[in-house]
Amino acid sequence: MNLDAPIHVAGHRGLVGSAIVRRLQAAGHTKLLLRSHAELDLADAQATDDFYAVEKPAYVFLAAAKVGGIHANNAYPADFIADNLAIQGSVIGAAHRHGVRRLLFLGSSCIYPRLAPQPLREDSLLTGPLEPTNRAYALAKIAGIELCWSHNRQHGTRFLAAMPTNLYGPGDNYHPVNSHVIPGLLRRFHEARLGAAPSVAVWGSGTPRREFLFSDDMADACVHLMNLPDARFDTLLGSDEAASGRFEPPLVNIGTGEDLSIRELVDLIAHTVGYRGEVQFDTSRPDGTPRKLLDVSRLHALGWRHRVGLREGLATAYADAFGAPAVAHEAG
Repeated sequence: MNLDAPIHVAGHRGLVGSAIVRRLQAAGHTKLLLRSHAELDLADAQATDDFYAVEKPAYVFLAAAKVGGIHANNAYPADFIADNLAIQGSVIGAAHRHGVRRLLFLGSSCIYPRLAPQPLREDSLLTGPLEPTNRAYALAKIAGIELCWSHNRQHGTRFLAAMPTNLYGPGDNYHPVNSHVIPGLLRRFHEARLGAAPSVAVWGSGTPRREFLFSDDMADACVHLMNLPDARFDTLLGSDEAASGRFEPPLVNIGTGEDLSIRELVDLIAHTVGYRGEVQFDTSRPDGTPRKLLDVSRLHALGWRHRVGLREGLATAYADAFGAPAVAHEAG
């Protein structure tokens, strides 16, 4: 990507989009097209098309989405599928009509079947039933992959989908109910420490295993993909299965290739925050998918690996969110 090329970062105020903006700015990109929801409703297809007609972005990072944790996904499935389908259809359609050179669509590892073999390979897509608590969101993201794939086959576009693992970092959503697991736990343990609470309740059994990626690492991987040479990038854009006989979606996993149990994560977070009370696991609450570890061999073969370890990332996220010094590396 040329440093003066117009780049639209859709969803630039969110966890993913803001990290991509930081990465692009650090690299010296000078023409970032950034619009808040109040300035441009990406679910409005006509407004989005008008924006693309005027601004003519050369590259698009589609990070805009309605996101939430297990409670929000389970409680508001109609909102999650409808809003995400509208945003994706609007942006991807406008990108095709107005000649975007490359588009990177950001999804989620929840697209993979609930009981798919671990680690999750890109070709596990559509091989089994999804996790019911976030099926609506997952189906919307699968539809986004198919939108990219279909445009590539029919129109010769160069639209790629990237599926990050669970993300956390600066600018995360710390809502007490609708947040993802790391920000939700950081807030809960922080408030428990301040209030000298004797115990903290955590949803589920603590046995599910999860993989976590620092948001700035994710952004670096996204920019790495978008900067690949044409010949390498084009190999990622999916095949025409009717012609090739191969199921090859335009999809790349983004993660660390490492996971840990929720119980181990809780211990790390309690230590980061400095909370020394009791942890109680509420087994009446859902665990979600038993394990979600991504196979990142394709990404590694493209020359990228994560840099920020979980202990360091948690300390950074905690300090950013609460202005409090983390104690993750203290003894005791």
